[in-house]
Amino acid sequence: MKQTQKAQLIPLLVAPSQVIKGEKILPEAVKAIAPLGKRPLLLGGETTQSLISREIEPLLQQLTLVTAKYSPDCSEASLEALRAIVVQTQADLVIGVGGGKALDTSKLLAHQCKLPVVTIPTSGATCAAWTALANVYTNEGAFQYDVPLTKSPELLILDYDLLKNAPQRTLVAGIGDALAKWYEASVSSGNSTATLTIAAVQQARILRDILLQKSVQALENPGGEDWKEVIDATILLAGVIGGLGGANCRTVAAHAVHNGLTHLHSDYPTLHGEKVAYGILVQLRLEEMLQNNQLAVSAREQLLQFYGKIGLPQTLADLGLEQISLAQLRTCAEIICQANSDIHRLPFKVMPEQLMAAMVSTKARVKV
Repeated sequence: MKQTQKAQLIPLLVAPSQVIKGEKILPEAVKAIAPLGKRPLLLGGETTQSLISREIEPLLQQLTLVTAKYSPDCSEASLEALRAIVVQTQADLVIGVGGGKALDTSKLLAHQCKLPVVTIPTSGATCAAWTALANVYTNEGAFQYDVPLTKSPELLILDYDLLKNAPQRTLVAGIGDALAKWYEASVSSGNSTATLTIAAVQQARILRDILLQKSVQALENPGGEDWKEVIDATILLAGVIGGLGGANCRTVAAHAVHNGLTHLHSDYPTLHGEKVAYGILVQLRLEEMLQNNQLAVSAREQLLQFYGKIGLPQTLADLGLEQISLAQLRTCAEIICQANSDIHRLPFKVMPEQLMAAMVSTKARVKV
């Protein structure tokens, strides 16, 4: 008797179940939280929790709210301690408030405890509020691995007024992180003919164009229309691309370089998107060096000019690593080139020595 083949289940984790966005909407938007749980755990840093404390007072009157910190990082140790708090308090909902690390911790904690999660970003630094993915680091901040989640958040609350108070540097970093969607997805998708992959890559191109056209004006006028469009791009549209494209439109060399750089300790703390932005230049430099790709030459020249206008790092020195030794650089390059690294999504092989050369020449003169 012929056996029937089981149908392959392919989950599409495109978006949060609900997104609420606007100006000064947090007091009203928290009403949407109440149906999701009666004993929420509010997770974030002291600063971010204080930012929303007044706005969520109405929620405190309805629910039994417990607060917790995610310090020192989205690490296995932090998650273990937070799981104990969930059990102790019988929390039935996780509310993450803050930047990428706080939101990743919140999503992963909810995933591990099988609870719904609400994300409230306080900056435009990443698309973590949207995505069904979380990164795990050591307590010292070195990247370890990422975790695909079974769903996107149940609710994302994007209050422009809340984000307007964030340091401008966080949005600049978010622009760098979001730009990588095009430079990585256009490579990792290969010659895919899958409808959603094609759609994701085209959205990544649109995202790049929006950022190149509107970022300068947005940064000059926080709270203005261009600024809102750029916020939507870094948090929402960047998340859509990952949701549509999935693993086919995920990280390549730019994020691999970020992951390796987190293993270098520096007195100058850098943000996720700053390292990713530098990683884009490294990826383009590799394409120039190893494929003689003239489109990569033009792209790097364009980005160097753009980075100069908005303040994204162009070199290791800009990342506070001007004193890095050759041995440290080699160690970093070897980490980036490990067998499981996303750098191997490039359509050519990269050796540590070649990567080192690219990392120190991101501002190499572009041939005309």
